[in-house]
This record gives sequence, structure tokens and C-alpha cells, in this order.
Amino acid sequence: VYEMIEAVAETDSTVLISGNSGTGKELVARALHYKSHRKNKPFVAVNCGAISENLIESELFGHKKGAFTGAIADKEGYMKAANGGTLFIDDIDDLPYNMQVKLLRVLQEKEISRVGSTENIPIDVRIICATKVDLKQKVAEKLFREDLYYRLNIIPIFLPPLRERKEDIPELLIHFLKKHNAEEK
Repeated sequence: VYEMIEAVAETDSTVLISGNSGTGKELVARALHYKSHRKNKPFVAVNCGAISENLIESELFGHKKGAFTGAIADKEGYMKAANGGTLFIDDIDDLPYNMQVKLLRVLQEKEISRVGSTENIPIDVRIICATKVDLKQKVAEKLFREDLYYRLNIIPIFLPPLRERKEDIPELLIHFLKKHNAEEK
């Protein structure tokens, strides 16, 4: 995984990180960002599973004042907030199907349109996604767009569970002992 991070950090290609919950997918995304030429620009993390389906478009792309009830001011959105840097989309498998086509458009056209606006806003953002499930299976079940899957899976990184990499346990123990001892002081 470290070698893969080193090899692909400087590219602007999309990365799809897969693995069980707790395997360190966000840590890999952050490492990719901080080893890239985008390191001095924003790293923005968003979890699709933590945003309700009726708000996700506004959260990702922003909205114009008055676009819907409660839109009392213009909102930037995560995509624009990450402009120049990296947007990490965790639990991409939870992205509603109707929003998948909008994300695909962002990847293809490098622009966004806020809810309630017809203006296209150019953006320069690297997209890194993570999933805890087999996205190929979701594609087969018609729950995830095949075209989006292939656009996200340009560089796949798989993080095996700890039970499959027992050699990492001593290193992790030392790390957490040092961290815990530092917090106790």
C-alpha cells in the first residue's frame, strides 16, 4: 500500500480505496493528498452515509439562495470547498443512484452546477473515494452505475483486514501505546 501511495500520489487520477470499516481508508486518502502537488490546498472529507438523501446534492455541489425551503443564503458545497485540492468521498456506495450521474458529469466535465443555478462553475479537484462493499457486485445488482464505477476505479487500492496482515499488529500496538502514553501526560 505504501508503494502504491508513493507511485500514484502525484497523479490527478481518481482513486478507489476499498476495504472493511476501520482498515484506514481515510488515512490512505490523506497520505495521497499530502504526498501530492495538491498538499497545500484543501483536503475535504465527506461521508455519503452521513448525509440524508434529500441534502446530498446541496452538500456536494452547493446551492443558490432560495433554491429550496430553508436555503436562506448561497452555499458553496464540498466540491467547491476542495477546489485545487482533494475531495475524499467516503462510503461512495451510499451515494444515491440519481446523484451518481451528477458525480460522473463532474469527473468528465470538471465543472459543477449549484442547486437552483444554471451557471457552470469550473473546478480543479482530485476525487478519491472509499467503499466498504464490493462495488462490482452493486454494479451487477444495478445499484451503482457501471460508467461511474469505471471512472472512479482508475487506480484501485485494496486494504486487507487486520486478520489478513497479522505482521502489522506489533507496529500498531507500539503506535497506540505511544499515543495513549502521550495523552496521559
